[in-house]
Amino acid sequence: MGSRGGAGSGGGESLIEEALAPETPLAPEASPGSEASPGSAAGGEPGAAAEPTQYDDGFGTEVGVGPHPLPWPVDERYDPELLAHGDRRNVGDGYRYWTREAIVADLDLRRHDFHVAVENWGHDFNIGSVVRTANAFLAKEIHIVGRRRWNRRGAMVTDRYQHVRHHPDTESLTAWAAAEGLPIIGIDNLPGAVPLERTELPRRCVLLFGQEGPGLTEEAREHAAMVCSIAQFGSTRSINAGAAAAIAMHAWVQRYAEIPETGS
Repeated sequence: MGSRGGAGSGGGESLIEEALAPETPLAPEASPGSEASPGSAAGGEPGAAAEPTQYDDGFGTEVGVGPHPLPWPVDERYDPELLAHGDRRNVGDGYRYWTREAIVADLDLRRHDFHVAVENWGHDFNIGSVVRTANAFLAKEIHIVGRRRWNRRGAMVTDRYQHVRHHPDTESLTAWAAAEGLPIIGIDNLPGAVPLERTELPRRCVLLFGQEGPGLTEEAREHAAMVCSIAQFGSTRSINAGAAAAIAMHAWVQRYAEIPETGS
């Protein structure tokens, strides 16, 4: 959680800067008021950068699967290039060899009713982590508030399978959410915030997160229907913004998602 001197503070600024990937613009379709579409272009397009594969890419045993044995399955969801050369992407085994479009279409059939919004005023490197978690918990859409360009390194290409929408400011996010009938729930440890652990989140809502360090802006607090805090018991003033987002999303999942009997 980005409030009051988060994990990004301290003497490590130069190390953080070295770790940041170059800024990458959001896809053009993510303009305000437009229909949100998967957040970045598919691999294989002219000039597209090579797609990172897994979180452990380059750190040991290669993950994923190799070329599919013959005969190949006959199904339009499968990508002939992946069948021929193997699939090392950061996707679950059930989606191996599928095209990106087929994966997005399948996820669209069962996305959850919560949205995730992140303020982006200073190129926070935690945004990628929030996006990856939103994909893991199958958020309906992801909303980038503020700067259009954001650091994708931590997302591990999961934004390609999400619908990403851009809002230039909190007011435009609020107008969009009001038109959709979605209350905005801010997440930050602020005076007057209600404990997330004792709060039943609305089924249809927008979970709004601030940046590492400053947390939610004053404008965001004013537009939120309520602000929830996350209980802490140690000496630190705040937890990492990406971790806070994961806790809040999981609180929604525990209340509303259909949980399988065994882990996947």
